[in-house]
Amino acid sequence: MAGAVGGTGGSGWTWRPVARDPLLARAFHSCTELRGRFYLVGGLLARGAREPSSDTVVFDPAEGQAVRVGARGGPRRSHHDAAPVGGRWLCVVGGWDGSRRLATVSALDTERGVWEAWTAAPGSCPPAGLSSHTCTHLSDRELRVAGREGGTRTQRRYGSIYTLMLDPGARTYCYKEEGYHTVSRSGHCAALLQSPGPHPGHQLLLFGGCNSAEPEVAGHWSHGKIKEEPPVAPRLMEQLASLVSSGQGSRQGPRGLRHHSCSVVGPFAVLFGGETLTRARDTICNDLYIYDTRKSPSLWFHFPCADHGLKRVGHRTCLWNDQLYLVGGFGEDGRTASPQVCILDLFI
Repeated sequence: MAGAVGGTGGSGWTWRPVARDPLLARAFHSCTELRGRFYLVGGLLARGAREPSSDTVVFDPAEGQAVRVGARGGPRRSHHDAAPVGGRWLCVVGGWDGSRRLATVSALDTERGVWEAWTAAPGSCPPAGLSSHTCTHLSDRELRVAGREGGTRTQRRYGSIYTLMLDPGARTYCYKEEGYHTVSRSGHCAALLQSPGPHPGHQLLLFGGCNSAEPEVAGHWSHGKIKEEPPVAPRLMEQLASLVSSGQGSRQGPRGLRHHSCSVVGPFAVLFGGETLTRARDTICNDLYIYDTRKSPSLWFHFPCADHGLKRVGHRTCLWNDQLYLVGGFGEDGRTASPQVCILDLFI
């Protein structure tokens, strides 16, 4: 499984397989790094499955091994999102359970190895139901949820933004709807990035999930409001900087892309794969997009790929130990889930 970008200078990229296990074969799951392990929750094991999986699988990238977690009561979910909290809990937010869209919070206590159904606190104003939304960690007590509410008949014509407050000690959560909305999006991704320009801070950007190619701001925080994390991928950041300056990528953002992956690597948002809304056939993609926020205005770079074996939809990427990992997703046929784990290799 490899994809490369040609051109003078030999700059390119590839997904290099590093592990393979049937337990990892799923799509529209969540995959969250917590204490150096990837926690895969739920998802669809095959296209057309009547209900999502309820199992939890832990992948150890250092050992290349996957094991199923024995904890009972795992949430049956797909098209959900998850976030690590306090270095201990994995909070699963919303999603499809096979019959309806939910806005509840389930948490895996990784120290005790048990799933917990957290309770809505008094005053919580939850969404009508969430699926194909995003849930971004702002702090160990605050998440930002963005996406379209409800089913196809009841959903609003705009996207809602919620602050989700968590109290791990009490095992409670509380939704608060923000006073502004976004374009109606579903199957988008979110990236918390430092703001470019003279006023430092952070902004939450939404990519895809609609016909627009431009990202949309779903929150802005002044300097010091978001805890600064030390760079975790200095080598990968350097390689991405070299790739975007190589002249191989076109200045084009993804238009009409959904169910793609997105990972933040320093000042870069790295998007891959997904399903395009711009054509009726051959809708599953294998393109790499890099959004560079080092200068204002931020710039898109598009690196296409001719290898159909790279096509993915409903997959996830995770950053760990200066490497970007690709996990799961349906392949070119849109039906078969990949059991592989791959690492993004960049050669300049």
